[in-house]
Amino acid sequence: MPSYPKDSREADSWFSDEQLAKLIPADAADDGLASPVPTQMVSNGEYMPEPQTRQQKQVEARLKELADTAAKKLGITRRTFLHGSGGMAASFIAMNDVFGKFFEVRKEEMFEPEAFRENGPPRNLFVFDDQLHIIRSSQGGPGSTLRDWARGRHQNANPLDLPDELGGINTPWNPAMVDDPNLRSSWHLPNFIKWVYLDSQVTVGLLTNNNSAALPDGSGGSRPPKNVFESEAAEGLTAAQTMAARNFINRVAGSQRAMGHGQLYTGIGNLDYMRYQIEELKPDTWKGYNIATAAKVDLDPNSDMRRWRLDDEAVAYPTYELIDSYANREKMRQYPGFRTLCVHKGLSTNAGREPELGHPMDIPKAATDYPHFNFVIYHACIRPGFWVLNALDDVRSGRLRNGPGEFDVGVGLRDGVPDILWSTEFAYISRPFPNVYAEIGTTFASCVITFPTVCAHLFGQWMKIMGEDRIVFGSDSVHYGSPQWQIEALWRFEIPEAIRQQWGYPPLSKGAKRKILGLNAARLYKLPVGGFVADDDVGFGGGEDRGRVYKPVPQNYQQLFDDETKRIMEFPADWQPCFLPGGPNTCPTNPFAQDGMSKLKRMYAEAGGRPDNIRRGWLRRFL
Repeated sequence: MPSYPKDSREADSWFSDEQLAKLIPADAADDGLASPVPTQMVSNGEYMPEPQTRQQKQVEARLKELADTAAKKLGITRRTFLHGSGGMAASFIAMNDVFGKFFEVRKEEMFEPEAFRENGPPRNLFVFDDQLHIIRSSQGGPGSTLRDWARGRHQNANPLDLPDELGGINTPWNPAMVDDPNLRSSWHLPNFIKWVYLDSQVTVGLLTNNNSAALPDGSGGSRPPKNVFESEAAEGLTAAQTMAARNFINRVAGSQRAMGHGQLYTGIGNLDYMRYQIEELKPDTWKGYNIATAAKVDLDPNSDMRRWRLDDEAVAYPTYELIDSYANREKMRQYPGFRTLCVHKGLSTNAGREPELGHPMDIPKAATDYPHFNFVIYHACIRPGFWVLNALDDVRSGRLRNGPGEFDVGVGLRDGVPDILWSTEFAYISRPFPNVYAEIGTTFASCVITFPTVCAHLFGQWMKIMGEDRIVFGSDSVHYGSPQWQIEALWRFEIPEAIRQQWGYPPLSKGAKRKILGLNAARLYKLPVGGFVADDDVGFGGGEDRGRVYKPVPQNYQQLFDDETKRIMEFPADWQPCFLPGGPNTCPTNPFAQDGMSKLKRMYAEAGGRPDNIRRGWLRRFL
């Protein structure tokens, strides 16, 4: 590699001179179109982008046509049009025109912001996001896997650069993440609060954590942790930090806007730590990973922790019994989700039928033995990891399923539906158990933009087999930016009529969407839904305090961080607040603070709601 100027884009990329000769910086491309949704693959510098596909060119041409016509009628420039709600509406229309109707959108929405709002998520929508991630502030960011998928690619999952259903190659799920200007601190608590509570319609968010950890083994490899303390030291977030973040958000909001997961460390060797969480941290509910080496099956301090399954009477059940022993009337009144176990299952493309790696076969016995517990299965057992071409192949394979057993699979089965591994099997396995729920975090994000046919079948199957009352929404943010793009996409997403008629799926109605986005979780966690924060024309963060159940997080929340919260979250010693209305320390990556419109919430909403659509990655210029 040649020597490039320090901090230059070329020096920060992984490209050779030969590769660079085929590329052009995305923000230097003079294509005259700053589209809300990318119409060409944008690389972040870690991989070669693919040339624009035929269908992507069609979408771009149609979007230009729509934007030019609308901008002329409105008397504004095309760029100004594309920065507003009309530009987003035009993007939905262009995609429908090319790919078929998957998004509900009307042409009036291009011209009337009020029409766009009317057809989008309503102001009185109760949204419960049950999967929200942050990391301790001493870390610069998680592994790039999830971030890169939101931005357009992770090189290991799609090494052959195969196209998705719509012809795109590694299409960004959230275009706003393509050029994340706050890259190293995007997952820290200050930015998390902005993205979730100011930039989205999330009413209540559930902060989660991942207790998967691998430690260096001294020879260049890794080993499992031997105890909880080793594990937490290697994780992005501890249980104590989760609860500190929850407590701060609720304190500054003056209402319950956040809940927190306790970490499921199973096995008799972890019971003392579970007691500590219950007695000192007071979790609202629990999160576990079968795939994590988080089970201490004995009392030997030198033994490794290992993976576990839900129905293991010697490993998991002692943990359930401990939780149950604390679940008295007062505990359940204060923490109604205390007996709810949220369990990661899926995202394991190459895994066999092992419950420890995500297969759902361990659900029935656990749900039967603990009928007073709820089991929320995160990711709904989708087997492919992030790029779901495997699932589209399943839909097109002709292989159908009409029950949970191995003989309930074949071709031409009566009442069968396409067998999407393992999600269809999960739905049939869980059907008899009203205490089992399908959670859609990442599963929805990974397919709604790139594989909408898979998305349509998943929702159709969950509703047909399990019912619309047992599906809950999670965005897996802030890995994928603010949750708002997923809320918008789900509210507008439809199961095409032809797919519904062929497979007997119920419609994804507005009523069903309200349940999925929040009402089902509200019932599960016994949350009130009669009073919630609406935008009131001053931003998603909410208007004046009018005695609502859920009060807005104040815009000056960063001024309110106390020393103890900063200590627990491991804030750097030189950390200073930003995004302050009218304050001297405005954050340099916050355009609506720079342009002087941060003094009023209305100005914040007007400025913050309009992305500049700039992308600072790389475009493929030559074949």
